[in-house]
Amino acid sequence: MTVNLIVILGPTASGKTKMAVRLAKDLGAEIISADSRQVYRGMNIGTGKDISDYVVEGVRVPCHLIDIVDPDYEFSVFEYQRRFFQCFFEITARDVLPVLVGGTGLYVDAVLKRYQMPVVPEDCSLRAELVGEETEILIKRLLALNPALHNTTDLLDRRRLIRAIEIAELSRTNGAGEQLTLPSLNPLVIGLHWDRDVIRRRITSRLRERLKAGMIEEVKNLHDKEGISWEKMNYFGLEYRYIGLFLQGELDYQEMFRQLEIRIHQFAKRQETWFRRMERQGVLIHWLDNPEYGKLKRLVEGVLS
Repeated sequence: MTVNLIVILGPTASGKTKMAVRLAKDLGAEIISADSRQVYRGMNIGTGKDISDYVVEGVRVPCHLIDIVDPDYEFSVFEYQRRFFQCFFEITARDVLPVLVGGTGLYVDAVLKRYQMPVVPEDCSLRAELVGEETEILIKRLLALNPALHNTTDLLDRRRLIRAIEIAELSRTNGAGEQLTLPSLNPLVIGLHWDRDVIRRRITSRLRERLKAGMIEEVKNLHDKEGISWEKMNYFGLEYRYIGLFLQGELDYQEMFRQLEIRIHQFAKRQETWFRRMERQGVLIHWLDNPEYGKLKRLVEGVLS
């Protein structure tokens, strides 16, 4: 079967977006983002959403699933998978190759392993029962229903937590529910890997650049003008969480920077752990060590030829 999807993954600050966009330009392909925060409008600097990255030698490379919802919207892996396959069908119908790029392992996994997630309507009576419960009780209930929970971010937000219980309850009582018909994929999956010291330097350098570019002002604007609560900012994590704490006076600038640097390094390690687990579960990943574009292009051309 001919390759019908290229996937480029890697930890934060690995340079995957720029390399994927350059590849897409050379192949006449289109980008589909797999980033759980770049779906939100107005979250630009903190998510690394640099639209100029999608212009190569004066050519704008089409990109999908970026800036599609407002920050107060409850986006999920369920919706991401459906939107991905809508893009996939539309792009491939034009005989164009999609390039999936991003570091949200759950989103990439949901696509490659074709998670079967039921379509579940809202259950008003169940919601009325759950809304008065303490968060810890809700978490215990969800984990009892679904011990192998994929998306642990559902545990960080009450609305998502209640929705996850709703879905788990329906699956328990009524079976799987309506399933989406998913296409067959024959992906070429490429992972970008840097030596640990190198990725740490890249993360720290990028963090400094983003702060200079106005990342604190971006978070302040989301709260003051867009009405995004500090609780929601905490849910978005990393830059939004710790800059939010700085703006609330709970951290000074130096401590905010120190905490962010540590947490982003830890996040990159968790990403790599997720990708290695995908490998153990059967996803073939072609790793490029200390990658450069020439290596990537030669690998892809060798497989596609």
